[in-house]
Amino acid sequence: MADQGVALITGAGSGIGKATAFAFLAAGFRVVLSGRERERLDIVASEGGGESLVVEVDITQPVNVAALFDATVAKFGRLDVLFNNAGLGTPLDVNLEDLTFEQWRRVIDTNLTGAFLCTQQAFKIMKAQSPRGGRIINNGSISAHVPRGNSAPYTASKHGITGLTKSTSLDGRKYDIACGQIDIGNATTDLATALPQPEPMMDVRHVADAVLNMAKLPLSANVQFMTILATKMPYVGRG
Repeated sequence: MADQGVALITGAGSGIGKATAFAFLAAGFRVVLSGRERERLDIVASEGGGESLVVEVDITQPVNVAALFDATVAKFGRLDVLFNNAGLGTPLDVNLEDLTFEQWRRVIDTNLTGAFLCTQQAFKIMKAQSPRGGRIINNGSISAHVPRGNSAPYTASKHGITGLTKSTSLDGRKYDIACGQIDIGNATTDLATALPQPEPMMDVRHVADAVLNMAKLPLSANVQFMTILATKMPYVGRG
């Protein structure tokens, strides 16, 4: 199988990140699996086959993020795709006025600041390597457009991701760096299945395939925004 390049996935130990890692490895990418839980990442690496690098990291810390990307270059020599996927939320049964500052900050630091820090490091590598350039894909959410109740931190972070996507897409042009966003609704992950009321779900593998298709485009083309959701999800018209 032809080498597709090097991809780095944050939050690769579970859910969308895990499914995407499997899809990328099967397609011939060399993959950096990053996340907070080493044991989960090791399982993905052993089950995924192919060539991978496991890096346990807290992406809310700039020094740790820099070390993650240094390890990527040390192992593989370059970076072609960054999937900013790591994210978390707050309990949907907690009212906005009852959320703690620590809950707010943990979500914003992980979902938004972490993505920004990873994007900065990816820029530094992608603009200097030869061949130059690369692709950054941000995991937005349906919540980047329409919030659920009691989800202020998560929704604010995902609206912020949309702004980061647009700015990254604009600022990356001069370096041949493309940036797009995938907004996902109700894939079979722990985060989605924790919804207080059951809703229609789609297989997370469909999301992984969509991310892979975005990643495999030539840098002369870009999916700026993609929305993928369970067909019967109550989103369009909320009915």
